[in-house]
Amino acid sequence: MNTSDLVTAAVLFGPGTLALIPHLASQRASRAHSARVNAVLAHSAHERAQAEQDDETPAPPDGGEPLPHLAPVVPLVPVERLAPVVDLAARRAA
Repeated sequence: MNTSDLVTAAVLFGPGTLALIPHLASQRASRAHSARVNAVLAHSAHERAQAEQDDETPAPPDGGEPLPHLAPVVPLVPVERLAPVVDLAARRAA
């Protein structure tokens, strides 16, 4: 190997190698964060299962969260047209 090959390799692979260090650190932090999130979700699922056994409240068949109670629906008012609508088929026939 000559010097130009070493310089070329340093130019091509140097920035990637330097960028790899923070990338690996962020991946490690992401795994730790995911483990904490999974632990909280597992704890929440355990609490919901205990509450369902105690309350005998019906749960969705897929084991998800029950639907929230919604406010009553307000009936819709008929929409008034803002501009006259021209029936193109009737206009072509005339």
